[in-house]
Amino acid sequence: MSEPVRHRVVVRGNVQGVFFRDTARREAEARGVAGWITNRPDGAVEAVFEGNPDAVAALVEFCRRGPRGADVDSIDDTGEEPEGLSGFQIR
Repeated sequence: MSEPVRHRVVVRGNVQGVFFRDTARREAEARGVAGWITNRPDGAVEAVFEGNPDAVAALVEFCRRGPRGADVDSIDDTGEEPEGLSGFQIR
C-alpha cells in the first residue's frame, strides 16, 4: 500500500457558483480522499486532498477542468506533508 500524499490546490477562473465544491466533495468521497475545499474571497477555490497517491492525482486532475460550467484559467498544485485527515468537508 502506498504512503498517503497531500496536495493543496488553488484553482482560478470561473470556478465559483458552478458547483465546483460539491462536485469535488463527491469525487473525493468516491475515491476515499480526505480533506476540504473552500471558496476564497479572491474568487478562487482552494482545496486540500489527502490520501492514496493515485486518488489524489485524480482529484488534482479533476480540478484542472472542473465540473460542467466551470472555466478553469489556472491551477497551483503544491505538495505538503500529510496530516492524517479523515473525511472531506466543504468549508
